[in-house]
Amino acid sequence: MAESNKNTEQTREFHFTVKDFDRIRKLIYDHAGISLNQSKEDMVYSRLARRLRATGLQTFDQYLAFLETNDAAEWEAFTNSLTTNLTSFFREPHHFPILTEHIQQHKNTHPIMLWCSASSTGEEPYSMAMTMVDLFGSYTPPVKILATDLDTNVLAIAREGVYPLDRIEKLPEDTVKRFFLKGTGTQAGHVKVRQELRDMITFRQINLLAPTWSIRGPFDAIFCRNVMIYFDKQTQYNILEKFVPLMQPDGLLFAGHSESFYHAANLFKLRSKTVYELAANAQHKTR
Repeated sequence: MAESNKNTEQTREFHFTVKDFDRIRKLIYDHAGISLNQSKEDMVYSRLARRLRATGLQTFDQYLAFLETNDAAEWEAFTNSLTTNLTSFFREPHHFPILTEHIQQHKNTHPIMLWCSASSTGEEPYSMAMTMVDLFGSYTPPVKILATDLDTNVLAIAREGVYPLDRIEKLPEDTVKRFFLKGTGTQAGHVKVRQELRDMITFRQINLLAPTWSIRGPFDAIFCRNVMIYFDKQTQYNILEKFVPLMQPDGLLFAGHSESFYHAANLFKLRSKTVYELAANAQHKTR
């Protein structure tokens, strides 16, 4: 193992020590709640080496010292670099019929509010919007979707709603025809989400670890999928606890396929596969 690490170090452009890695782990945890294990060392080096080149700094020690001067723009770039954004349209498809069934029960009682709390490049909130269009039979349903993420780069992509053709290749042809416009000229090879879908969604930067969120509920459903895996159990609990007062009493929380919230049984109980509802003693805390 020692020989392997030595060989890796010799091939790296920048000197990168265990101390550097541990310092980075603490910084990203304190700032964004992301827990990086030892297996992420190569990923961290690769992504942050780009920041050294961009800033013209020669060592990780110099870069981290610069970061700790609280340069807001570099903190944003640092966080964006270490945030993983893997997503696709209708990922974990079993959730969308459940969302449809749930909203069907309420669609004539009040305007629907949904929150996608880790929206990445936008495929997830746009999938939610398409689901609502199908449910209401209208491109302008009484639905508002809040889509948030920590990473400003992916939010910019999401707002544009422009994707390479390969991002939609697994969607049914009818879905593509109804919800996407194919690009021509300089936009050939890309598609753009219909304006009506974009109008349903508000994109905002939100740090789930912030002490307070400038968000108003109540939400009929919150999608928080494949983001909790980056947080430790206590951080997960703190976020879940802040979800509670923002939900309708019978609201649903959608989690990722590898996530479970059994450690927050006083807040949420499992309703079906990776779908949670408020625990009985948490419902009185909703708005």
